[in-house]
Amino acid sequence: MGAMDRATLLIVDDDPALRRTLQLRLREEGFRVLEADSAERALALLAVELPDLLITDVRMGGMDGLALFDEVRRSHPLLPVVIVTAHGSIPDAVEVTRKGVFAYLTKPVEAAELLAQVRRALAVAPPAAQRAGPARGQIVTRSAAMRALLDEAEQVAATDAAVLIHGETGTGKELLAQAIHDASARRDGPFVAVNCGAIPEALLESELFGHVRGAFTGAQRDHPGLIRSAAGGTLFLDEVGDMPLALQVKLLRVLQERQVRPVGGTRALPVDVRIVAATHRDLDAARRDGSFRDDLYWRLAVVVFTLPPLRERREDIPALAQHFLAALAGKYRKPLRGFAPDAMALLARAPWPGNVRQLFNAVEKCVALAGDADSVGAALVERAVERSGDDGVEPFDEARRRFERDYLVQLLRLTGGNAALAARLAQRNRTDFYALLARHHLEPGAFRAGSGPQ
Repeated sequence: MGAMDRATLLIVDDDPALRRTLQLRLREEGFRVLEADSAERALALLAVELPDLLITDVRMGGMDGLALFDEVRRSHPLLPVVIVTAHGSIPDAVEVTRKGVFAYLTKPVEAAELLAQVRRALAVAPPAAQRAGPARGQIVTRSAAMRALLDEAEQVAATDAAVLIHGETGTGKELLAQAIHDASARRDGPFVAVNCGAIPEALLESELFGHVRGAFTGAQRDHPGLIRSAAGGTLFLDEVGDMPLALQVKLLRVLQERQVRPVGGTRALPVDVRIVAATHRDLDAARRDGSFRDDLYWRLAVVVFTLPPLRERREDIPALAQHFLAALAGKYRKPLRGFAPDAMALLARAPWPGNVRQLFNAVEKCVALAGDADSVGAALVERAVERSGDDGVEPFDEARRRFERDYLVQLLRLTGGNAALAARLAQRNRTDFYALLARHHLEPGAFRAGSGPQ
């Protein structure tokens, strides 16, 4: 399947010569290879990136390969593990295969045998994205913060609770909403997305709630509306913060009564739909100035997720860029296989005000402008990044809000989620500081050891 769809392998061995030999052989076959010189280093890597297969020696300084397998088994039970050792014995082999090791090879390892076992493991094991859970969908991430968010999304997906997703433009709000739908009991029902800010106010009401024939000039037949079209599934209301107040009242009624009244209709019709809403606006400020209803907010915000901007999950940039490149190279029929190291470094350092959407656009420009080379160079990335941004000046309110959130995130990271200490460092009283955290939907507990953004 073409290097097993560019599978990622992690080699763990304290012998650099053996690691180098295995790495070269596996890369020749088209695999992406990561390395760790100890089990402890491997566990640190696994906290950031989940490979498709782990290959480990048994005897190493510190934690040995069998203890590493036990740790991996607890955290990533479906990750296939191949153990390689110069100290093999039949009892050892029986024991580790009984516990779930995929294969047990003795040194010196025959390259053909290793490749055969790797291909067998990748053929029967689900890819990393699927092992991560059904709510992952098509979301590509190596970020511990994103994985924690997706863990929560997977739990919420099993319920019918309304979800509100906050995030800057281009962070993937609709992708998360789709993932929640796909992981829910409603997955076989429709997923209907509507951008409340893109439809003119005069049309939005009939588009959402439907209308009956003759309700207004041009209404020549009944129209069910998007809410009823999503019956049995999920309605995704993107940019819900842009919804006019009059329609907010009607939406609130739908949420309260589970009924929808079409424009011009005389009776309300029952509807079974889950609402997932999203916005890049500060809804706390909108509630204060009266442009967004408090009662609707609390109906929509049963569970709130905040998608981090790309600048706060830079560890995802290489994986996302490579993912986009693979898809776009096929679309444009280009032989591109990856990015030159200096090109990838440029991508990793770029500010990405347009987030993942802007990164996709930049990669598409690189692919479209590339010749017959097999990798994207730095000069091409410079052109694409320069042209993919917004040349306008960031609005003052947006800049202030971004600064506030970044500042609070850094404080909470520094203090390990200790809000009282963070408030003292910020020289703010505790009440004001908690109000600031609430405004930016930041939970101090998410930044405690092992659970916060990385």
